[in-house]
Amino acid sequence: MGKLCVEDLMRLEPFQQLPQSRLEWVCERAQIVTLPAGAVLVHEGDRHRGLFVLVNGQLVITRHSEGVDIPLGRHEAPAYFGEVQVLTDDLVPVTTRALTDCRLYEVEGDDFLVLLHECREFERIVFRMVERRLRGLESFIRGREKMAALGTLAAGLAHELNNPAAALVRALREMPDAILELQRMNLVYGQRQVEPEHTQKWLQARDAGHDAILNDQVDPLTLSDREDVLLAWLEDYGVTQAWKLAEPLAAGGIETKTLDQLMQRWRDDPTELREMGLHWLALSLEVMSMIKHGLRGAERISELVQAMKSYSYLDQGIQQEVDVHQGLEDTLRLFAHKLKQGVQVQRHYDPQLPKVLAYGSELNQVWTSLIDNAIDGMRGQGVLDITTHHKGRSVRVDIVDSGEGIPADIQSRIFEPFFTTKPVGQGSGLGLETVRRIVENRHQGTILFDSKPGRTCFTICLPLAQ
Repeated sequence: MGKLCVEDLMRLEPFQQLPQSRLEWVCERAQIVTLPAGAVLVHEGDRHRGLFVLVNGQLVITRHSEGVDIPLGRHEAPAYFGEVQVLTDDLVPVTTRALTDCRLYEVEGDDFLVLLHECREFERIVFRMVERRLRGLESFIRGREKMAALGTLAAGLAHELNNPAAALVRALREMPDAILELQRMNLVYGQRQVEPEHTQKWLQARDAGHDAILNDQVDPLTLSDREDVLLAWLEDYGVTQAWKLAEPLAAGGIETKTLDQLMQRWRDDPTELREMGLHWLALSLEVMSMIKHGLRGAERISELVQAMKSYSYLDQGIQQEVDVHQGLEDTLRLFAHKLKQGVQVQRHYDPQLPKVLAYGSELNQVWTSLIDNAIDGMRGQGVLDITTHHKGRSVRVDIVDSGEGIPADIQSRIFEPFFTTKPVGQGSGLGLETVRRIVENRHQGTILFDSKPGRTCFTICLPLAQ
């Protein structure tokens, strides 16, 4: 019970290639490991151990992502695992936990390497399994990376849509009551005998105010001063709740001399007409402001939806001529919620930059990953500089951030699959590997970088279509 049996090893394909003497040698050196159900054998991020041979029981494999432990698969006896980390000397990429009571044996890494180097068939079968396992892990992580990127963009898009959507809803909610009140005033005013010439002056003041609001003719810096002057005039005239009228009149560019001319005849009128004209004019301008704010909100929503459609290249072929500047701008719009917290974006775009034949949505993944990394590298505070060049038969894009830089001792590894400097559960190590794959393999381009404290530059070169 305590010692690994040759019969247990012979149930596994690689060990069937070893001579009897080596099988007995492994059994003598293997150390027993017993796990009750629920116990953890290794945690994600742990230092690797040796090769494990599972004789009895079941183990579940999970990976921590976005705060959740995601199941990747199972080991069910008879099985072996752990060879990948022995070969790569990397940290354990997954957590392995017992589903049932388990009996395993651990073969030290050095002993496993001896077997690997001695027997070519053993080595071939093991490496075939390594390839399958890495492909499975990579496929899973790529899927999670895409989902995480989509979640990040969706959160940013929702954040950016919130304000214009709220402005549109607010404008539409308040507009019916305002329009009904305007209709009542028009009815009351229409029942009075008023000269057409005077009515025309009111309409001219209203139309001028509408134009001022729609075309942003009133300087926001002077708006407050204008409100104070109008408020003083309205209070002198005796208008109740004069502050409600001052803001829309100021937004419409109405001046006190205009009010003097319009209201002179009614200053001593004891009827409702004494103030109705002022309320009518202010309410007309307020309705126009509601329309203007609602229109701005709708335009912003439309811009964001168009940016997302353009970003993902919906309704277009897989490969097409791509405007690099448009892709960069679409990506920046979707990161607006992060950029506005303290990142200054500087653009140096080549106005003569030609389009490139590319897989548009994949190319936008490159900009997304590099810009997101740049923002993280600056901890949300700094300068993001994007420069484009047209040089010979290629297009060059430089993305520079003013962050902490990439430590010199890991710069040679940043494009390795599964390599990440982020804590467990926060980074898969496939972001830059995906960037390299898209640029080099899919577009036959090149990616270079230079990093030191205060300046990190990633340079993407894409060939133009022949």
